[in-house]
Amino acid sequence: MSTITEREALEVAAANASNKQPVVFIHGLWLLASSWDAWRERFEAQGFATVAVDWPGDATSVDEAKAGNDTLAGVGVQEVTDHIAEVVRSLDKKPILVGHSFGGLLVQRVADLGLAVASVAIDPAPFKGVLPLPASTLKASSPVLSNPANRKRTVTLTFEQFRYGFANAVSENEAHSLYEKFHVAGPGRPLFQAAAANLNPNAPTKVDVLNPSRGSLLIINGSEDHIVPNAVAKAAFKLQSKNPGRTEFRELDGLGHSLVIDSQWGEVADAVIEFIRS
Repeated sequence: MSTITEREALEVAAANASNKQPVVFIHGLWLLASSWDAWRERFEAQGFATVAVDWPGDATSVDEAKAGNDTLAGVGVQEVTDHIAEVVRSLDKKPILVGHSFGGLLVQRVADLGLAVASVAIDPAPFKGVLPLPASTLKASSPVLSNPANRKRTVTLTFEQFRYGFANAVSENEAHSLYEKFHVAGPGRPLFQAAAANLNPNAPTKVDVLNPSRGSLLIINGSEDHIVPNAVAKAAFKLQSKNPGRTEFRELDGLGHSLVIDSQWGEVADAVIEFIRS
């Protein structure tokens, strides 16, 4: 039974009808597909067709999510990977994948299936084998990991938690605006899966970095990111550099984890377009 939503199906159909190079956007925890709206407008203006993928159980809007929708509870990395793969396989052309945070991990997993011509992982959550665990990552993840019951439910960040984890590199006023406009509850299970990955031989966050069908990969890191600090992103890059395909790393100075939705998002989008064009 298909998991593709009506909205996703319409976007896939439009991309196929356009005969343009598709770009698929994948969000991370505590955001929705609509967080990519500005990106999609810019990429379409550059001649691409775009699709923004949901996680299974995502609300259709931030307002709906904040009304208490808890359908994401218990959703894990494999379920989201399978859903993205289903959407991607319905495209006539192999897409470019762009993901942020857990979406950055997910694009690497979907590329590992040989389904992408290229991928961009922005401040990506770590896959199995990425070892650094900085103090700021532990603090940013503690609202979920501090309570084992969160494995089976969703978690909403307080503004203070969002400010530390996402919006530490923007002003207080902008942080409040981002929190109100974009933040929604996220499932706790993916964070527990990532935290235990290096102890689990069958971890759902596993990626075959040697897979020759992976395609090109760019990893982007914001230098001020608390959730995915430089050490984590560079460790992922070091492992992925073993792949025979093109692998690049770019650090963007002064940007935090909110870099895809805050006032500096255009700088990040332009870096992605530059990579794709090259």
